[in-house]
Amino acid sequence: MKQRGPGGGRSSSGKPSAGEGTGLRSEPAPIRPKLDKASANDQSLDSIVAADKIAALKLAPVSHEAEARLDRYIALLREWQAKTNLVAPSTLPHLWTRHIADSLQLVALAPSAKRWADLGSGGGFPGVVLACAMAGTAEASVHLVERTAKKAAFLREAIRVTTSPGVVHLAEIGDNVDRITGPVDCVTARALAPLHQLIGFAEPLMRQGAKALFLKGQDVESELTEATKYWNIQPQLHQSRTGDGWIVELASAERRG
Repeated sequence: MKQRGPGGGRSSSGKPSAGEGTGLRSEPAPIRPKLDKASANDQSLDSIVAADKIAALKLAPVSHEAEARLDRYIALLREWQAKTNLVAPSTLPHLWTRHIADSLQLVALAPSAKRWADLGSGGGFPGVVLACAMAGTAEASVHLVERTAKKAAFLREAIRVTTSPGVVHLAEIGDNVDRITGPVDCVTARALAPLHQLIGFAEPLMRQGAKALFLKGQDVESELTEATKYWNIQPQLHQSRTGDGWIVELASAERRG
């Protein structure tokens, strides 16, 4: 059914409305630009991401400078996501709370750490996020170890675009000791491997004085039980600010037997 423009219809009494039958023509309805489905979806995602950013920065506040770097990082990630699978597509509307704030919370658990190593950085969580947060800190550096060439290329571009203190190493995760030079204060990993394997990757750095912070899911207890079969550890558990996950903090690890 076609819609009549203003003044072109009848009143509820059935009488002609003002202007009808007088030779006056109603003003045509304003022409609105048509959005294709993809554009509409992009605009909808933009608004959701913007709201999610507000929620995330309440959970993990950062400086205006760090926020600007993170904005550039998110824009780059969304651009690359179309051709390289950096994060699960289902998490795109919640990039800030699910990935950014989840990564930023590590800073509060190691407030004096300046030199970080992130194993299996993937799309940059937590490595690039930490680099953005640490950019204003003197002598800060973040080593990002990634074994997939496409993801390593993205990480290098992210570090460049955000002007953050990061170094990307294209290498197998177990080769991190040979790649990383100089002292490391804290070693991290997220969604990389079971805990007992993560400890094996990180132990050489921990032996040199690094603390470990591993982001894990709800099954952390079973992973800890399995890890104690291989390692003597005294873990501290911190509940995630952003969901049902946990952060496993380890000051040292000694292999059993």
